[in-house]
Amino acid sequence: MSGSAASETSDSAAPQDGAAGGDQSYGSGARILTVGIASTGVFTFLYLSLASQQLGSKAYGQVSLLWSVMYVILSVIYRPIEQLLSRTIADRRARGLEGHPLRVPATIQLTFALLFLAIALALRPQIETHLFGGSSVLYWILVVGVLAYGGSYFARGWLAGHQRFGLYGGLVFLESTSRLLFAVAATIGITAGQSAIAVGMAVAPFVSLVVVPFAFGRVTHGGASAALRNAPTLDAAAEGPAHAEIEEAVGDLSIHRGSQFAIAVFAIMLSEQALMNAAVLIVNAKAGAALAGFVFNVLMIVRAPLQLFQAIQTSILPHLAGLEARGSAEQFSRAIRQTVLVIAGFAGACALGLLAIGPAVMTAVFRDKGFIYERGGLALVAIGMGFHLVAGTLNQAALARQRAGLAACAWLLSAALFVGWMLTPIVSSEVLRVETGYFGAAFLLSGLLFLLYRRPA
Repeated sequence: MSGSAASETSDSAAPQDGAAGGDQSYGSGARILTVGIASTGVFTFLYLSLASQQLGSKAYGQVSLLWSVMYVILSVIYRPIEQLLSRTIADRRARGLEGHPLRVPATIQLTFALLFLAIALALRPQIETHLFGGSSVLYWILVVGVLAYGGSYFARGWLAGHQRFGLYGGLVFLESTSRLLFAVAATIGITAGQSAIAVGMAVAPFVSLVVVPFAFGRVTHGGASAALRNAPTLDAAAEGPAHAEIEEAVGDLSIHRGSQFAIAVFAIMLSEQALMNAAVLIVNAKAGAALAGFVFNVLMIVRAPLQLFQAIQTSILPHLAGLEARGSAEQFSRAIRQTVLVIAGFAGACALGLLAIGPAVMTAVFRDKGFIYERGGLALVAIGMGFHLVAGTLNQAALARQRAGLAACAWLLSAALFVGWMLTPIVSSEVLRVETGYFGAAFLLSGLLFLLYRRPA
């Protein structure tokens, strides 16, 4: 009983500290994650750049397509659980509740992973032939990589909810550096060829899990092992009927609403990946892998900042969830306002830079493959990226306020209009169609989510 009391005291102190220094916690967490995730963005950019330098147009197009497909799947089936864990754990910590249910998120994630495996095995001939040009190696890299990332994303949600941002940054850093080493090995002549570079995508998630024993070890030795159990651990009888009622209500929220939250975020992630990767897939089907690889390079203007922005997304959701639980409306609004201002400045600077030297830089980095980068189109994509990041911020506010379903509707509508635009020949140039379509969809999405954000509680 004394050990339980000590654990309770420790857990109760955490939310109070968080309440006192919430803004500081969010700011320091975002800074720590920015360093880790910024480096991963750079390393991912270098990985694809080196792959582009070492491979021909068709081979690189297939590698970039593999990356796109894998990233879509990971974001769609695993990010919902990461966000569910992050929000639930942060909300419970802010309310001073002990223990964080893991069984429901784990069950949902396992279901998603098994569903992916069943579909991938059933569609193996089509995936190998139509996506990877008959390459069974690329197919198995996709399957093994997606399954391995399940543990990595679950750990990310747990770490974010507990605001262990240093370990979170270490996890994604290890993932990106280990993947980059495979491209480096091919560049210096240790290995060669498409498969030798692409296999880094399957190895990276295994390497990233090196962080997990350190994370759980710290909890165990810190006297907070209750957070690892599958259900709340408070002795309801000892705490009294009122506390038992609260515990039961929050447990019911996790069990019965966890799936609803995950499905809504599933739709959001699917829509976001449609904005990011549907263009690559459509161009690949209509014009071939070479032009699809070029479109992929153009959208790197979006991918790199989005990966960097994960630092803000990851740290702001548990912060906003805690503020919402404590009723701190002014701090909630201030966090959103400051984040949007930073995004506006960043996107504006990117657009100006691309107008000035964008084509030269993109050609030098990705090597000229017979396509020309247009500075106006690159700048338009950068502005669209700014609206996309603003939408991501407002989306986290919606999740913190339990408005995931309405946010999902905004994402689905914007993504559907973007895909429809890509399938129509209104703009004859495939690349210009991507650039204008992405900008319009991002602008619409940010507007819809802003209306949701302004909607009274």
